[in-house]
Amino acid sequence: MPSLKEIKGRIASVNSTRKITSAMKMVASSKLHHAQVAIQNMLPYETLLEHILKSFLAAEAEAQTIYDQERPVKRVALVVFASNSSLCGGFNANTIKLMQQCVANYVQQLGAENVEVYPVGRKVTEKATKLGYNVKSVTDSADMVDHPSVSPCIELAMHLGERFAKGEIDKVELIYHHFKSAGSQILTRKTFLPIDLETELERDHERDLTSTVTTQKAQEYLKRRGRKNQEREQEETKPLNDNFIVEPDMDTVLSQLIPKLAHLMLYTALLDSVASEHAARMVAMQTATDNADELLRQLNLQYNKSRQQAITSELLDIVGGSVNN
Repeated sequence: MPSLKEIKGRIASVNSTRKITSAMKMVASSKLHHAQVAIQNMLPYETLLEHILKSFLAAEAEAQTIYDQERPVKRVALVVFASNSSLCGGFNANTIKLMQQCVANYVQQLGAENVEVYPVGRKVTEKATKLGYNVKSVTDSADMVDHPSVSPCIELAMHLGERFAKGEIDKVELIYHHFKSAGSQILTRKTFLPIDLETELERDHERDLTSTVTTQKAQEYLKRRGRKNQEREQEETKPLNDNFIVEPDMDTVLSQLIPKLAHLMLYTALLDSVASEHAARMVAMQTATDNADELLRQLNLQYNKSRQQAITSELLDIVGGSVNN
């Protein structure tokens, strides 16, 4: 049985750890709020632009572009988003696991030399390099995660678009966590190039960007309230008119719309991944804090029992000694 001094030392150690995890949870909550604001500011423009472009390409018979035409896949590129640091639960592990599955499938079909990985984030970069993948880099991926900005996303999208147009790669996929709410991040595998017209009506844009709570009851309440607000907005909003008049010509319009959508798709994936990382870290630190509280409760109970037992033993010794005298 451990001594009172050892139990007291463990209590002090757990208390110190609890302070750290509680502080990290609050920091992650603050960063999550900033990431939610960034998504909220960008999302309406990205969603409407995607709807306009895909409706335009689907409705206009002569609207043909190289970026929406599927061709036999001989070389593929994967853009994988993860974080720079750990202590965020299974966020990085799940992303890396899906990346390994995708690479293994494509290697079996195409060969290892025809599968390229563009990692975004230090953790996935280190893992992909360690596994010996064909790792490519255009910008500083670690800085993209620490300071999310549209400029490196534009640079990466232009690089991938040029290689796709030249026929150097035939398919580009994104692997990232779709941020649905603070308590729900969905690991997503999505086709970046060629542009997928079939997902316009199926794509999930549902996000809770107003709260950082992670409990199930709170999430259900916010979901019900958000559904009511969405129904009210749909009643007030007029549907988008998809009858397009093209000026000055088809090629000029497509040459402007498609790059903008590609830039925003990468930027959206980056912001989703960053927000999901902070949410996962917040949940992990909250769980660690709760576990520390439970461990402190058990240690305090054990300390009090041991202390009471020591006091009882001393009393018995005193009483026994007085009786003998």
